[in-house]
Amino acid sequence: MENLPVEVIGNILSRLKAARDVVIASATCKKWREAWRNHVHTISFNSSDWPAYHELSTSRLEILITQTIFQIRGLQSLSIFMNDVDEFSAAPVIAWLMYTRETLRHLFYHVRTNPNVNIIEKCGRQKLEVLALAHNSITGVEPSYQKFPCLNSLSLSYVSISALDLSLLLSACPRLEILALVNPEIAMSDTQATMELSCPSLKIIYIEALSLDKFILEADCLVNLHLKECTLEIFELVSKGALRSLKIDEVSISHLDIGDNTENLEVVDVSSFTIMWPKFIHVISKSSKLRRLRLWGVVFDDEDEVVDMETISVCFPKLTHLSLSYDIRDVVVHCGLQGSSPLENVVELELGWTVLNDLFSEWVAGFLERCPNLKKLVVLGVVSDTKTREECRILANFTSSIVCLMRKYMHIEIQFAYE
Repeated sequence: MENLPVEVIGNILSRLKAARDVVIASATCKKWREAWRNHVHTISFNSSDWPAYHELSTSRLEILITQTIFQIRGLQSLSIFMNDVDEFSAAPVIAWLMYTRETLRHLFYHVRTNPNVNIIEKCGRQKLEVLALAHNSITGVEPSYQKFPCLNSLSLSYVSISALDLSLLLSACPRLEILALVNPEIAMSDTQATMELSCPSLKIIYIEALSLDKFILEADCLVNLHLKECTLEIFELVSKGALRSLKIDEVSISHLDIGDNTENLEVVDVSSFTIMWPKFIHVISKSSKLRRLRLWGVVFDDEDEVVDMETISVCFPKLTHLSLSYDIRDVVVHCGLQGSSPLENVVELELGWTVLNDLFSEWVAGFLERCPNLKKLVVLGVVSDTKTREECRILANFTSSIVCLMRKYMHIEIQFAYE
């Protein structure tokens, strides 16, 4: 250990991340203290790292963080997550940002400040590559001054910002590839009913708990789109067909438009969502490269609509993973399994129910016949704590049917998961 260069020791200390651990380790000897001052590039203050954080007052925490940061030269990554702190004073936060702004590349700041500190203003025109903010407000964005030439990833959680400022902020990030918006408070002007965002370099976007009338996203290079727990009247994606992954989870959307260029889609994952099957399959039907399709807990807009296996097998010849769970009715079994085209490349199949009935085992058997190269079947279902005699009968019949299927398809691995 004595022969280790101080730069290597600095890297070792940086990998510890937690500020308390780094400080304790740096007290080993003079050489390690030198590495702590000059070569540590990553430090994290997280209330879950040390129980004593919970016992310190806010002012004492501010002093502790200030003393720690000011002992390090050339800090590149700073994380501050203090769940028990209602808010920090603005003065120490500004001091941390001004001290580190020349070298900082990653900033994760998840604490309120009083009065509010415009962190965007303090970090602009610097080397910042990753910025994650929570419980803050962003106002008065000036893209001509507050540019982020190196910013690659931006995450805003529980942040208050106007639609205009958000648009201007994205325009100030010419290299932005990853954007996450979690429960943002978007302020719309009286004359503005639509939020329009444009980011030509964007590749991945995650949006959670967003409520808007109309949202238009223009992202030519977008590869991954994930919407979760959003309420939107209209969502439109304008892109050049680079989209590979589409995930929709517990979302309410009256009109969804991801464009006609869907030929590069490889993953479609939809759960707890009301869909119009003919319209939905029309949108993704050109996705001949699709490998994973998941429709879980979906509700059909029309009771007579069913997932058509013939269409799926014809449109998605490269499909390898298929997951389906929805209300099983006579029309689902008799119409959904019509046709003869096999799902040649499907190797893993997930089938589930919310309310078990006698049709489910017949539905499963139909899928096994259509998947000649299947290797794994996963059955997921909901079983109530209190069961009626009829429910017990249905569950017993299902068990008997599955046992028979297992004997017939002994080469297939079958797993069960109940909740």
